Amino acid sequence: MNRVSRIFFRSVKLLLIFLVFSCSSGGSDDDSVSEPPQDIIPSNLVLNIDIVGSGASNPNGDGSGEIIANASATNAVRYVFKFNNEEIQSTNGSVNYTFLTQGNNSHLVSVFAYSSTGHSISTFKNVTVFVNDEPQLIWSDEFNTDGAPDSSKWGYDIGAGGWGNGESQFYTDRSDNVIVENGLLKITAKKESYQGSDYTSTRMTTQDKYEFTYGKIEVRAKLPEGAGTWPAIWLLGANIDTVGWPACGEIDIMEHWGHNPTIVSSATHTPSCSGGCMDANVGEITVSDFATEFHVYGLEWTENKLRFFLDDNFLYEYNPTVKNASTWPFNNPHFFILNIAMGGNWFSIDSNFSESTMEIDYVRVYQ
Repeated sequence: MNRVSRIFFRSVKLLLIFLVFSCSSGGSDDDSVSEPPQDIIPSNLVLNIDIVGSGASNPNGDGSGEIIANASATNAVRYVFKFNNEEIQSTNGSVNYTFLTQGNNSHLVSVFAYSSTGHSISTFKNVTVFVNDEPQLIWSDEFNTDGAPDSSKWGYDIGAGGWGNGESQFYTDRSDNVIVENGLLKITAKKESYQGSDYTSTRMTTQDKYEFTYGKIEVRAKLPEGAGTWPAIWLLGANIDTVGWPACGEIDIMEHWGHNPTIVSSATHTPSCSGGCMDANVGEITVSDFATEFHVYGLEWTENKLRFFLDDNFLYEYNPTVKNASTWPFNNPHFFILNIAMGGNWFSIDSNFSESTMEIDYVRVYQ
């Protein structure tokens, strides 16, 4: 074979080797590159809004401000609702929301529907909702059922020991000391020997049964009489067991001392003052018929002030100052206490006292 032939065959051989190597390095069909996941786009988004309590005579609702928003979309796995500037997430596409702006107001409600790949579509609606600008009765006891007070609303502090003020009574839940009769709650303090004490009475409370923050409170009551009696209608912070008193806050809607019979007072107690000092804000008013006539003892409690009333007549206002704003305890839930204490560290009980009763027509909370 001459030199030219050898070169030719060698070139052909090299070409065949190159072709074989190129085919093998290209990989088989089993090594094909995987396709990227396909985008899932939601579709057919529908938003429906029902205004709670709406009807022919009140198309914008019953005044509660509550709506029910329902959304649905094909290929959606979650929804994000926007009410003005507030966002609420939902997996089933249903959300309850309450508007607070009083009167008839138009609100923008938007919803975003998201797929499993994070893609979304959105829609919106404007809805006009009515929020009643008058306080609504949200809790009350009218004491219309004779017998023991409603156990779903009231419990009792039982025992003696002075309760921090050198008091002389033993608190009970006996019908001798507390009963509902003829539409009235009657709490009676008595002079009697009982469980080592010389007097008995009742201290009833809504602790762990009804606790609330802010509102208008009205209690219609007729007070007991007799030197040594100390009736009170008041609120105590529900966090007392964790932060103690007075950090929990105390609001005395009505306090009365039988040795100073014509004066009825209201007061607040905070960490800024837990006793008789300049910051223990007290409002006093003369009520000569406290034991013979019913009066409505009232409180308007808002985020930054307490306003006290007697028969809808303004008594005084308490709001935090620069000095004690950091210790303002009245932005947490409180509960009711109704009681008659007997005696205290700074006054004595009339030796001729036998018994006296506080009668309460109703306790009402509006918001």
